[in-house]
Amino acid sequence: MTNTPTVLFVCVHNAGRSQMAAGYLEALAGDRVEVLSAGSEPKDRINPVAVEAMREQGIDIAGNAPKLLTVDAVRESDVVITMGCGDACPIFPGKRYEDWQLDDPAGQDMETVRRIRDEIRARVEQLISELTPATS
Repeated sequence: MTNTPTVLFVCVHNAGRSQMAAGYLEALAGDRVEVLSAGSEPKDRINPVAVEAMREQGIDIAGNAPKLLTVDAVRESDVVITMGCGDACPIFPGKRYEDWQLDDPAGQDMETVRRIRDEIRARVEQLISELTPATS
């Protein structure tokens, strides 16, 4: 890994889970981690319930746009975290892969999206602790 690890979050539509995870990682890790997100079948816009759930946390993802997953994005990343996209993600040797089993927030009510959001935050905090050792 380089001095600044690159993390790619991938879900099917790049409109909910991966956008929330990227928002948290950017907000909590700052410039210690480079953050990418993409989808195997991206939607045309971010899930508005996910946007509102993140706004409650003081994180604005409204300006983000779903992006198509590319081989280059995977190649450039040190860590690839998938969220329900199955085999759509190309595999490259030497990369760290994780599959986070998370419910899809699409079509869910705010209470359900908040639960998913909070689970994502806990996983992102754990990831940060693994990627950026504490400096004393």
